[in-house]
Amino acid sequence: MAKALTEIRSLARTYTRSAIRTLVTVMCHPKTSAAAKIAAANSILDRGWGKATQPSGNGEDELRKLIYRIERTIVHPENPDSQGI
Repeated sequence: MAKALTEIRSLARTYTRSAIRTLVTVMCHPKTSAAAKIAAANSILDRGWGKATQPSGNGEDELRKLIYRIERTIVHPENPDSQGI
């Protein structure tokens, strides 16, 4: 199964330039719908720069948890590496 997957990926990659050209054509064509242009542009950006990261859950809660973990690591009295700051 792994060999077949590798072969499929290899075959698909041979069409990379053509696929990107197609996406650019769709994105730049004056009669293309706005939704299609956005989809093409996003696909191009994702392939060139990677997908944008999405925060998981409530951003404020995640930040609070991170601050709490940092605080416990740095100043918790039971932590031998604590600076007591």
